[in-house]
Amino acid sequence: MLLKRLGAFFLDIFEIIFFALAIFAFLYLLVLRPHRIQGTSMHPTFPDRQYLLTERVTYYLNEPKRGDIVVFRPPVSEDEFIKRIIALPGEKISIRNGRVYINGKALEEKYLSSDVYTSSGKFLEEGMEYVVPAGHYIVFGDNRPHSSDSRAWGAVEKKSIAGRAWLVYWPINNFGTVPKINYGF
Repeated sequence: MLLKRLGAFFLDIFEIIFFALAIFAFLYLLVLRPHRIQGTSMHPTFPDRQYLLTERVTYYLNEPKRGDIVVFRPPVSEDEFIKRIIALPGEKISIRNGRVYINGKALEEKYLSSDVYTSSGKFLEEGMEYVVPAGHYIVFGDNRPHSSDSRAWGAVEKKSIAGRAWLVYWPINNFGTVPKINYGF
């Protein structure tokens, strides 16, 4: 009798652990993933060593949008980067005199300080107009002088995007959802 109850107890414990691990694996692989900000390329939006959750469901159902902050693998590294989507597939992007232009219209980036100068790069040169290929996105860091991004190495494929930044959870005084940006076009 005691042996039977002890066996049932351990079976219950095993079932709880198994289901907890299955739920964790489901959430981690398909829904949410934690990320730690490393470096200053997204400062001040995300300071170095801040922790956030990225959600993966949105891009199964919808296309990424301009202003989304995404975690992805760039074409030049095996590490994951975090940047903001600036230009969408089919759009023409150019950088002129420190400003970003989409289809000839200056992009209003209210999340940047007014003194931020967006310089060109090896890939996206000053005054050059680039048409973003289908299934690709142009991404920039918010800290433009200290960001390795599409200006240097080109567009990012959608399949390289791991998820959209959704929730800041550490430090606790910064807890909250990542704000969405509306560019007006």
